[in-house]
Amino acid sequence: MIEIEKIDDTTYRVTVKGPRKTTHEVGVDNQYYEKLTGGRVPVEVLIEKSFEFLLERESNTSILRAFELPVIGHYFPEYEKVIRNIRKLDLLKLQLGIRTVNKS
Repeated sequence: MIEIEKIDDTTYRVTVKGPRKTTHEVGVDNQYYEKLTGGRVPVEVLIEKSFEFLLERESNTSILRAFELPVIGHYFPEYEKVIRNIRKLDLLKLQLGIRTVNKS
């Protein structure tokens, strides 16, 4: 489970509850947010999708404790493309009225 708490305009505290609970401080500047989302989803959704992306590739205990969101792309070059595709898929689901159920 991923919980996101806004600290200030560009900083968020992300708590990942798994076998071991971890806390991360994530910076998201407005220009990068706009680049990835076009302003169509809340910043919290971008962060949540980014952590889902990371958790598909590594355990929560391996994720840096503090980082700026663009750092993900340094470790995983496909990050921006994947996040943009997720955003497009989510928007399409909304337009079609398709709802996903989270079973966790």
